[in-house]
Amino acid sequence: MGKRESKKKSYAVICGIGLDNKDGHKRITKGDNFYIFGGSKKTHEKMVEKVIEFNEVVKKSGKRLEDLSKKEYTDIVKEVGGNKLNWFYMPQVD
Repeated sequence: MGKRESKKKSYAVICGIGLDNKDGHKRITKGDNFYIFGGSKKTHEKMVEKVIEFNEVVKKSGKRLEDLSKKEYTDIVKEVGGNKLNWFYMPQVD
């Protein structure tokens, strides 16, 4: 029997963390390639809204999140109006 080559499928997720929660409520939302944690009700909802918009633009481009270059990622963030939120880009490590 020969060796089987296993090709790992790469993936990426967007994680959002809100730090302005003062009501003690634990907010966690999981969606298509994203996780949003914490924040006030308003902040949490805004982060979820923006990441859903982001995913819609990525889908329309015919690419996957993990296929985006840093420039493409940043351009989409600007397009969805994410400049009022802090977005970080971390390149994939294979």
